[in-house]
Amino acid sequence: MDAFYLPDSSDPDLFHPTELTRGPWSPDAQHGGAPSALLGYVIEQCEPQPGCRVARVTVEFLGPVPIAPLRAEARVTRAQARVAQPGRGIELIEATLSSDRGPVLKATAWRLRPVEPELDVPTEMLPTGTPPGPATVTPSPDHSFPSTQPVGFHTGVEYRFVSGAFQAPGPAVCWIRLRYPIVAGTSLSPLHRVLAAADFGNGVSSVLAWGRYIFINTDLTVTLHRDPVGEWICLDAVTYPERSGIGMAESRLFDQKGPLGRGTQTLLLGTR
Repeated sequence: MDAFYLPDSSDPDLFHPTELTRGPWSPDAQHGGAPSALLGYVIEQCEPQPGCRVARVTVEFLGPVPIAPLRAEARVTRAQARVAQPGRGIELIEATLSSDRGPVLKATAWRLRPVEPELDVPTEMLPTGTPPGPATVTPSPDHSFPSTQPVGFHTGVEYRFVSGAFQAPGPAVCWIRLRYPIVAGTSLSPLHRVLAAADFGNGVSSVLAWGRYIFINTDLTVTLHRDPVGEWICLDAVTYPERSGIGMAESRLFDQKGPLGRGTQTLLLGTR
């Protein structure tokens, strides 16, 4: 296996998940980061506009995502020109992944055209700072992903914890890098990397014991004020649980240049 999904040889809208997509909650279901990144791929392939970039993606999980073929659909539902700038500059894209049982994920994305020339924003107002880089962190066995499956999304990803760990309850800072492309025969894009990484926010900052509780995210929203650079994405993540069984995870997102956006997840909490 050298990718998370294999494209169908005769149907360009059909994708076959490999074992690398398997998640921690069921051996028959995918980790949310894999299909989220696949939706990123589908969104980027939808009527691409040179010079534009995706600034926000919201993924809704409509149920467990089976390790079974997924059909992808995407369309531009709104397009308009930016004021005083030629061409389509603001687009809303909708995308869906469906199994043979119906839709399992849907996403909306805003694709925007940056202004030219760039705005004269004072340097002191631009976001700065970044956690220690992945090269400064030594991988530890204590940081291994808590899964009983020998192969899964956790084996297709490399982790470097600056603070915290999967089995250490509380906030965490963790660098994440995908080892394989999302779709075989294609290259990883910045959007693929950040969507796959952001879905780990509730995992790296878990506050409840993995063996006793579930803390499944029903959605994932990623907002980017710039495109990621390089292979590594860093999450400075925290989970907010409530006794009602509804929680939230929030991640500040970085690359090795500095801050690049935020990720949030609504969490369904419960006992196993």
